[in-house]
Amino acid sequence: DLRYIKVNQGFLEMTGYNRDQVIGKSVYELDVLEHADRKDLAIQRLSEGATIPQMQAELRLPEGGSKLVIVAGQPLDMNEEDCMLFSFTDLEPRRKAEIALRQSEERFAKSFRLTPVPTLVCNAANRQVVDINEAFMNITGYISEELIGKNVEDINFIDSAPAGAQLFATLEKAGNLEGQDLKVRKKGNEVIDCVVSADTVIIEDVPCYLLVMMNITERKRSELELVAAIEEVMQDASWFSQTLIEKLANAKSVNSPNLPNVAFTDLTARERDVLGLICEGLADKEIASRLKLAPNTVRNHVATVYSKLGVHSRSAAIVWARERGLFAGELRVKSKP
Repeated sequence: DLRYIKVNQGFLEMTGYNRDQVIGKSVYELDVLEHADRKDLAIQRLSEGATIPQMQAELRLPEGGSKLVIVAGQPLDMNEEDCMLFSFTDLEPRRKAEIALRQSEERFAKSFRLTPVPTLVCNAANRQVVDINEAFMNITGYISEELIGKNVEDINFIDSAPAGAQLFATLEKAGNLEGQDLKVRKKGNEVIDCVVSADTVIIEDVPCYLLVMMNITERKRSELELVAAIEEVMQDASWFSQTLIEKLANAKSVNSPNLPNVAFTDLTARERDVLGLICEGLADKEIASRLKLAPNTVRNHVATVYSKLGVHSRSAAIVWARERGLFAGELRVKSKP
């Protein structure tokens, strides 16, 4: 008669029904096959007393709404009566997870398209470009059809192959990176300076790299111009006061942070003496006289000091020393007439 005669605790907990709401009800009153994928087949098998294969269905709940389940039916004999055992798998957690994932991907896609920061997504395994945003196209001059589906190395938009290899090696090892300088080649071969940050993201179950780039070409040009201006005015550093020379040295240090990896102790004792006298403003002849050395010997020492410090002028050597707080009281102060 298609009426329920038993129900277990698992079904009650999954649906919120109590036992009285189930026992004695017919499958028409509590339709466990509602919205089933193959409901016609299920009804046919039920009438035949045959196995009902697994299929998705919407199980209506007593408080309203429904729950996504997988339902299956297995014929059995109870007390010499033909019965059908319905069993269920709760798919609601999976459905909620899928909805949350879809909403998350939609938010990501919208943010990706609208962000003003140039952004590229590539497959982590083969580095094929998956997507680029409008800002990336604006800064590089490419259109999406020219990049999507192509390998990052084949596009050659990273100006230095070793820099690109290092970038992806870091991502493979650490999964992310932040603030790496990178020269990017625009369509047409113009090169711009960028700072790139990257992270690993999962898109449609596929690991990808998200590369975010900031164009710093103008800022870097301004910094180089500032350093050049400082170098220019320091060509005759002896005319400046100690306070001013220290301020200029500090400004140059801020804008040129990559100082040569040389310590004062790497110089020989004689080279340190020569550097100290340079910082006093002495010329080669004066240094030779002070140290009782031949002028050629002094010139050789000066050239060696320049080479070790990675500088090319007396003013640059003075700046190197000031940046490290050396000979702070030894700079000769002069005043113009």
